[in-house]
Amino acid sequence: MTFNFLMQNLVNALQWGSFYALIALGYSMVYSILMLFNFAHGDIFMVGAYIGLFVATGLLALGGTGAAAALPGWLVLVITILVSMFLTALVGVTVERVGYRPLRSAPRASAAITGLMIGIILETSNILFLGGQRLKFPQLIESHTYNFGGVFVTNKKIMIVLVSLALMIALHQFVTRTKWGMAMRAMAFDFVVVPLVGVPLNTIASMTFAIGSALAAAAGILFGLAYPVLDPYMGVSLGWKAFVAAILGGRGSIMGACIAGFMLGFIEIMTVPAIQIINRLFELSIGSNLRDLIAYSIVLVILIFRPHGLFGEPYSARLRL
Repeated sequence: MTFNFLMQNLVNALQWGSFYALIALGYSMVYSILMLFNFAHGDIFMVGAYIGLFVATGLLALGGTGAAAALPGWLVLVITILVSMFLTALVGVTVERVGYRPLRSAPRASAAITGLMIGIILETSNILFLGGQRLKFPQLIESHTYNFGGVFVTNKKIMIVLVSLALMIALHQFVTRTKWGMAMRAMAFDFVVVPLVGVPLNTIASMTFAIGSALAAAAGILFGLAYPVLDPYMGVSLGWKAFVAAILGGRGSIMGACIAGFMLGFIEIMTVPAIQIINRLFELSIGSNLRDLIAYSIVLVILIFRPHGLFGEPYSARLRL
């Protein structure tokens, strides 16, 4: 097992971790403020990817006429990300207003089941209106591969990691330096008292869903650039794994969700070369199809010793439940 091979897997882990971290932020923010798990969030990621597909395809279709013909691929990508984030944010606000707000005082199990049903509705609607077939995401930028001492990195992987980090930093700045961000943090600390001093709960809830959905849309577009085949169920697996990352990071911790997302991507990707090393050392024949079992067993062990997550605090259970 060479050093270059390990570094190549590390690069892949950074890319996967970017997807998990962006999606996990939506789970973490909603749970921190409303104390409910938005189990439809993985499918909102799927919706964001499809919206990005239609926006990008529409912009490329305009390329044959007018000023749109002069638009370079990177500019089409930027416009696609911004427009898709805005439209998917509206989807998130609608989900909160129609699906979750009426159940705000209901048992948490009711809200959880509602989230699952909303996810099924989004998946079924995709199949109903688009036929359920897999669609190819347009390659908006040309792929180039760079060789760094035997480690091959594409410009798309670099862009995915950098854009993801930029969005995470932007969210951190918004939450820590703006009035609305302060209101979100206060609401996360005490859901009952803060609305009594004039902080609008409905506005904060809608804003939280909008931001989380916008980040999921960005993750969906970046995923489409890396793996350009979209299907109605693409958000199921990634959504659940990002949910695990949100729990691992700790309730309401933006930094925790980001770090846990990258950690989960690292554990998943690096499990395969670890299995190969173990097979060689002990002459075993453990298959790489056990990757998820081994990776999430590691997560389980971490949660046994850190039940509130890496950056979570135990006070939430006393204040909110």
